Amino acid sequence: MNIAAEVAKRLLQINAIKLSPQKPFTWASGLKSPIYCDNRVVLSHPAIRRFIIDSFAAKADAFRPFDTVAGVATAGIAHGALLAEQLSLPFIYVRDKAKGHGRQNQIEGEANAGARVLVIEDLISTGGSCLKAVDALREADCEVAGVLAIFSYGFPQAEEAFGAAHCPFDTLSNYDALIEEAVSEHYIRNEALEALRLWRLDPKAWGASFA
Repeated sequence: MNIAAEVAKRLLQINAIKLSPQKPFTWASGLKSPIYCDNRVVLSHPAIRRFIIDSFAAKADAFRPFDTVAGVATAGIAHGALLAEQLSLPFIYVRDKAKGHGRQNQIEGEANAGARVLVIEDLISTGGSCLKAVDALREADCEVAGVLAIFSYGFPQAEEAFGAAHCPFDTLSNYDALIEEAVSEHYIRNEALEALRLWRLDPKAWGASFA
C-alpha cells in the first residue's frame, strides 16, 4: 500500500485538505495559499482516524527505540494521545511557550530526564513550531527520537531546519502525493495543476499576484 497516496485520498474525502487555486486562502502568517490543511477534521471520522493512527504506528517503527510519545500543542495532542494509547506508552504534550500561571509548564505530563521521545505533529510547513517543541524536550533532558506528522508541504526550509536541528522526521503524506491524488480523483482540473506547482516553488511570489 502507498500510505502517502491513501492518506492524501482520505484527507481530500473529508475536506481536511481544501484546494482553491483561483481563490486562495490566507494563512495566519499572511501568506496566500491555494491549499488549506486542517487535520483536526480527521478526529470526527472514526474510520479515517483509525487509519491515520495505524499509519502512525507503522511509521513509528523506524524511530524505535522510544518510550514516550509527545504531541505538539494544540493540533498534535489528540493524534499523539491516540498513538500513545495504541502503543501502550506514556504521553506528554508540549506548548509553544510556558504557561503564565500555575506551575508555568511548557511540557505537560511526566517528561522524565533520559526519556526517548517520539514527537507527533499534525502538519509541517517550515518546521518552526515543531522544532520549538523539540528544543523544549531537549532542554528537559529528554532525547528526541524524531518527529512524525500527518502532512508536509515539502518546503525546502523544513528540510533545512530539521537538518540543522539534527532531528529526523517523516510524514504520512505530502504535497506531491496530494496533488497526484487530487488530479486522479478529479478534485481539481489539469489547468489548476500548474498554479499549485508554482505556489510550492515560491509561495510569496505566487501570492503577490493576489495582493
